[in-house]
Amino acid sequence: MCGIAGWVNYERNINSEINIMENMTEMLKKRGPDDTGFYVSNNALLGHRRLVIVDPEGGRQPMTRQLGDNKYTIVYNGELYNTEEVREKLKAKGHKFEAYSDTEVLLVSYMEWGADCLKHINGIFAFGVWDEKNKSLFLARDPLGVKPLFYTQKNHTLIFASELKALLEHPMVEPVIDREGLLEIFGLGPARSLGSGVFKYIKEIPPAHYLVYKDETFLLKEYWKLEAKPHGEDINTTVDHTRSLLIDAIERQLVSDVPVCTFLSGGLDSSAISAIVANYYKRNKKGTLNTFSIEYEDNDKYFKANEYQPNSDDVWAGKMAQFINSNHHSIVIDNLQLVSALKDAVNASDLPGMADIDSSLYLFCKEVRKKSTVALSGECADEIFGGYPWYRREADINANTFPWSKYVKERRNILAKGLKNLPLEEYVAQKYEDTIKRVPKLEGETQEEARMRELFYLNMKWFMVTLLNRKDRMSMANSLEVRVPFADYRLVEYAFNIPNKMKFCDGREKGILRRALKGILPRDIIERRKSPYPKTHHYIYTKAVQKWMGEILQDKNSPILEIIDRDKVYDIVKTGGKSFNKPWFGQLMTGPQLIAYLIQMDTWMREYKVKIIE
Repeated sequence: MCGIAGWVNYERNINSEINIMENMTEMLKKRGPDDTGFYVSNNALLGHRRLVIVDPEGGRQPMTRQLGDNKYTIVYNGELYNTEEVREKLKAKGHKFEAYSDTEVLLVSYMEWGADCLKHINGIFAFGVWDEKNKSLFLARDPLGVKPLFYTQKNHTLIFASELKALLEHPMVEPVIDREGLLEIFGLGPARSLGSGVFKYIKEIPPAHYLVYKDETFLLKEYWKLEAKPHGEDINTTVDHTRSLLIDAIERQLVSDVPVCTFLSGGLDSSAISAIVANYYKRNKKGTLNTFSIEYEDNDKYFKANEYQPNSDDVWAGKMAQFINSNHHSIVIDNLQLVSALKDAVNASDLPGMADIDSSLYLFCKEVRKKSTVALSGECADEIFGGYPWYRREADINANTFPWSKYVKERRNILAKGLKNLPLEEYVAQKYEDTIKRVPKLEGETQEEARMRELFYLNMKWFMVTLLNRKDRMSMANSLEVRVPFADYRLVEYAFNIPNKMKFCDGREKGILRRALKGILPRDIIERRKSPYPKTHHYIYTKAVQKWMGEILQDKNSPILEIIDRDKVYDIVKTGGKSFNKPWFGQLMTGPQLIAYLIQMDTWMREYKVKIIE
């Protein structure tokens, strides 16, 4: 994986300003600690930081190739999982290759097919191609949004980068937020609207979109979308088809010249990936798989079971590691380190995030990186197969809003008096309605099926993207590449059209997936109730965030005081979050996590010198 950056200006020669691109690219060094490179021309500067995974010599970037009297240059962050199939297609058309990297295959694909190259590739990616003859820039992002790509257009210029921090390093880009930015943070945060960069004038290319920039105009176009189709297979065929797609997606993602490991919680999704990888290793004599799980210091003493977290992971991860005979590592997170890493998580995300759900993943990835460079993780299974409680609860199914963020009115209560007129509820309602309008429909579908299709679509376009953003930033901040096989677009397309009776067969969440994993996983793992990413339950964590936020409230120079009701927040802090009495976001951001989110908000405003304008 890598970090990319670029600057295109049609009005003047910018090749003497390479120092700006060097500074931008330097901000991405954690995404790519192994190598750096630049492309310089009169109207375009491109920068690249590389994490070497495949073809150390032949995959260096920026990569330039000639075709006739034209030359094309690519900067690319990602991984293709069908490189050899695409290479063979291109060879059949007369193209020759200098190395075996997927970077070269992707570049030649664009040279051959243009934007239609996106119809031929399967992977996770964000890339830019500069066409020197036609003075045009092509940017694209993968179908599910695994890899990030931000941009801004200003004063005859388009600037792009993998992360906000790199854009903000350009002297033309300022850390400014307006009312819409505040609506994003308080109404939707830590989620973001697709395409929003939160900062004023900054956008993100939405998943499954490409952008063409030429002569100071640009075209933003969606190249892949979910379609509603009849499902003609019986349940046994569906089980087999699901199993086949999943195994293929996982095994394709093992391509690497460096060691690959898996995250293993002992839950259904991570266990499936780990078992399939371990079987592949065994068949191909690849050695013993390394697996990693996360736990918190003394959590066994303080864990409290609830509807969302019925049990803790450590015993189940151990059982599963023994079953597949992996070399298992349990990473135990110190609760006070978890608090201090809230700042690291903000610097990784460039925005307030999911509080300690972020900082714990940051610390976890930091430890994993000491032993591995590439990991496979189980994100996206819950969104596409129906793993969350809101897929099964009538009140959530019929909620006329995002089921993971229902309490917008309560969010409003912590705003400063001068911001009480921010249209939070209206803004969130509009985003919800805009998404619902885009849900593909199937003629003759029952009202119940149609509503569930809406719910799956909402999850894929919002909740799943939030988790993918989190996983990318926390892992890449530690120079660790994390791949997500359940986000293979073929599996997503197929699952989207499986009828709900099949998806929830046997009266279980992810019922069809459980059936597909029979013979691959032990019975008790298959039957284990869904348990989300673990969080700390230790009182020392709560006391630490209370203390930190209390100090922020006492400091009259704290930037967050500009936007919050100090008395309301003081009450939240004093009660350990209990006075808010509602989940802020999803299943995990309650009580202490809300306090931590506010800490992250203040940290972000301080560290990034955020200016708020009308």
